[in-house]
Amino acid sequence: MTTKNILVFGEVEKGRLAPITKELLGGARRLSDQVGAGVNLLVAGALSGESLQDAAEFGTDIIYHATDPGYGEFSSDAYSFLAVELCKKIDPVLCLMGQTDLGRDIAPRIAARLGAGLCMDCVEVRFDPAQNIFVQTRPAFGGKALAEFSSPAGKLQVNTIRAKSMEPAATQAGRKSELMEIKEGPDPSAIKTKLVSVKVLETDGIKLEEAKIIVAGGGGLGSAEGFTIIKELADALGGVIGATRVPVDENWVPLSIEIGQTGKIVSPDLYIAIGISGAAQHITGMVSSKKIVAINKDPDANIFKISDLGLVADYKTVVPVLIEKIKESAR
Repeated sequence: MTTKNILVFGEVEKGRLAPITKELLGGARRLSDQVGAGVNLLVAGALSGESLQDAAEFGTDIIYHATDPGYGEFSSDAYSFLAVELCKKIDPVLCLMGQTDLGRDIAPRIAARLGAGLCMDCVEVRFDPAQNIFVQTRPAFGGKALAEFSSPAGKLQVNTIRAKSMEPAATQAGRKSELMEIKEGPDPSAIKTKLVSVKVLETDGIKLEEAKIIVAGGGGLGSAEGFTIIKELADALGGVIGATRVPVDENWVPLSIEIGQTGKIVSPDLYIAIGISGAAQHITGMVSSKKIVAINKDPDANIFKISDLGLVADYKTVVPVLIEKIKESAR
């Protein structure tokens, strides 16, 4: 076993590694080559043998698989206990997890119990060999700036990473890793809460967080009918729709498609913002999009400040034209 480790806390979806886990493994692998560390993966619950092999091929050196039924259902208490106990045993130099519902829940607990540094919603992590520290970059001031944070050399750093911020490593077919099964369950005294029920939100087609093209609407659409128009545009482009907080609060659209500080964090190739003013809370959730196009009839709308292309116009006039042109080009 290597003397230094980077630990990735993995997430499992329907028995397979979640996309964010593969991204974290890619980032960890690149950092490990600079630090001279091994890449360890911690996963809990049912996981297929195929997924364990995927983890190896994505650059994992050691896989710690917690198989006790106590980790079979969601429990912040149990997962926090699991991660803390493993960190005490292997003493990693860096712990990475996704900026997901799970990561946001347990990362502060883990850092507090280990006396570690904590940085949430990172978009980049790099190693500074001169100071022997990890430097974390995250959006600040509602996405208007990027700030760098670091902890003293030798101090464990716990980070949550925004989706699409790290590239998955190129797979190495047939690569092997060591599998360590954790059979012990969580300490009963550590479990303070109980999962009462689970409600699965049904989604059609592509998940918002994984979409390459997103057409989002804001309060400027004026009503729920406006989303019928932008959905037609999204369908024509092969994308999905999103929304800001206002349409959700007005019950025009479901909470599941909200983008922003209190919603989903997205990083599509193309983000089209229609009728969106550009409040800091929303910008935080989409500022890392590769290309941003804004349509708003207010020339002073804040969204134009971060857009690659802006159009000052009434969406009811221009969006139908865009849809028709896109359909014509596809014929």
